[in-house]
Amino acid sequence: MVPAYKEWAAVVRALLAGEQILDLRKGGIREEGRHFGIRSTRLWLYPTVEHQRPELLKPAYRHWVDDTVAAAPPGRGIRIEGWADITGIATVTDPAVLDELDGRFIWTTEYAAARLAWKARDPLWILGLRVHVLEEPITIPFTDAYGGCTSWVDLEGLPEDPTTLPSHPAVSDASYASRSEAVAASIPGGLEPPAI
Repeated sequence: MVPAYKEWAAVVRALLAGEQILDLRKGGIREEGRHFGIRSTRLWLYPTVEHQRPELLKPAYRHWVDDTVAAAPPGRGIRIEGWADITGIATVTDPAVLDELDGRFIWTTEYAAARLAWKARDPLWILGLRVHVLEEPITIPFTDAYGGCTSWVDLEGLPEDPTTLPSHPAVSDASYASRSEAVAASIPGGLEPPAI
């Protein structure tokens, strides 16, 4: 079964809209083994409104926090609008890398630096994500098992393989390739193929 990758709803919106093709991840408090790791190279995008704060996003995107809260399904339902393949990964500890990547994510540079600084002994993961937008979103009921500060969740009611559903890439192949190369060039050692 393909797991769901839990991220702020505003960031999921940015991924689905092609505003960014990467994610920065340190991992939540409830991570398995207490550290972030790649559980699958294919994932559902699970938008959560937990922990979102407008001031942690660049000004042009701050209204997305209120928008995503207003658009959330009733009864804490979860609207799945897309899925992604992880095409490359890197781990970084140098704040200068975030300066190089600024403009490629919707968080403020200060918040990205705070993510890097949190749990200082752990590196910040950078994930290259090839995102696909579902033609028909799927809404599933929320259960308490899906809550909390964790990156990976097994959601009931989704097909085992997202590729069986009609979808389209969030950005063109050419755009993804050039943007991915630019991200890799900003990171010492580039992006490595993911391994699990």
